[in-house]
Amino acid sequence: MTPQNIDSNISKDSEAMLDLVTKFSMDIMRKAGIELDKMSKPEDVIASDSVLWDVHRKYQELGLHTARIPKHLGGTAGEADPLASVLMIEQFGYSDTGLAISLGVSAGTFHLASQFPHPDMQQLARDYCEDKEAKMIGCWAITEPDHGSDWVIAESYPQCGPSVKAVLKGDEYILNGEKSAWVSNGTIATHATLHVSLDPSRGMQGQGLAIIPLNLPGISRGKPLDKMGQRPLNQGSIIFEDAVIPKKYMVVPIPDFMNATFGQGLADVNGGMAILFAGLARAAFDEAFRYAKERIQGGVPIFEHATIKHKLMKMFAMTEAARAGARRMAIYNLKNPVSPSVAHAVAAKCFSTETATFVASEAIQILGGYGLAKEYPVEKMFRDARTGMIEDGCNDALLIKAAEFL
Repeated sequence: MTPQNIDSNISKDSEAMLDLVTKFSMDIMRKAGIELDKMSKPEDVIASDSVLWDVHRKYQELGLHTARIPKHLGGTAGEADPLASVLMIEQFGYSDTGLAISLGVSAGTFHLASQFPHPDMQQLARDYCEDKEAKMIGCWAITEPDHGSDWVIAESYPQCGPSVKAVLKGDEYILNGEKSAWVSNGTIATHATLHVSLDPSRGMQGQGLAIIPLNLPGISRGKPLDKMGQRPLNQGSIIFEDAVIPKKYMVVPIPDFMNATFGQGLADVNGGMAILFAGLARAAFDEAFRYAKERIQGGVPIFEHATIKHKLMKMFAMTEAARAGARRMAIYNLKNPVSPSVAHAVAAKCFSTETATFVASEAIQILGGYGLAKEYPVEKMFRDARTGMIEDGCNDALLIKAAEFL
């Protein structure tokens, strides 16, 4: 088979780390993802004896959770080459996108905490780096029952503001409202990156950002979401009923600061998704290619049939285009964190998710009836890929918004 990484030029240390990630992702993540996907109840996915916790614990035991946290807080940021960092994320997407998102979202809360100089936030990041048992799980609580992609394209309208409102009273904020069932890690998280309304008259432009523990009085959870794809990824609502949040947890109390950094957040989230789903596209292609070489029809492997060769080559071309585009975007944005290219990040996210969906669909077609059977992973890959075209902003809305950054 043709080389997978024709442009790789990474250090020996980064090669060793990539080998570690590959082994972890295939021996633990891929197997766990298949097992969790087959569970009929989302409650079983997060049960105390679930293999989900083996994934989280091993991830943190290996120290992979510290990759974006500065060294002075116990992290390993900057130790891997930029290209190696991209290859590692792609490998996580190759193994299981749902679990990859769960791990990434969890780490994201504590990486964000490390960016604020407040002693409590610095200590939170330090504690997370020291946690080798997955006792600390983060989530990104932004989407709400009445709001989702509308925030991307109509953020200035008052009616589009967050329903979770924070009212300052002395040294505390009083929170009321609900974050929707689509919050990744929503029912298992110990901490949240929480978007709240500080000035309802300004819509999403009047929001603030808090990083909070979720064991405070007045905070409860909904049921785990039962969904078509990415079933290993726990998602569920978070409810605030007169929850009292110490003022120190509101790390961004000024809406104008949030608005000024909106592009950075959009580029970061979509950039990561682009890499993950390029990895999923590669996984679906590999399954189809392997099957085509083994499956005999008409006395020869089906790979020898022209129609199969045509399909595989088109799948290969799209997959490599998604991988190349995601890498180019990611390496640039890693080197330019203050002024990343939002347009490239969103374009890459949309292209990678659409490519993964197409390639997984074609993989099902090549496998025929077996492509519909859970014995083979391509039907799961298709469901996972299709989910990616909606999450973190549906592609249609993202493209409209990203055009403003051209």
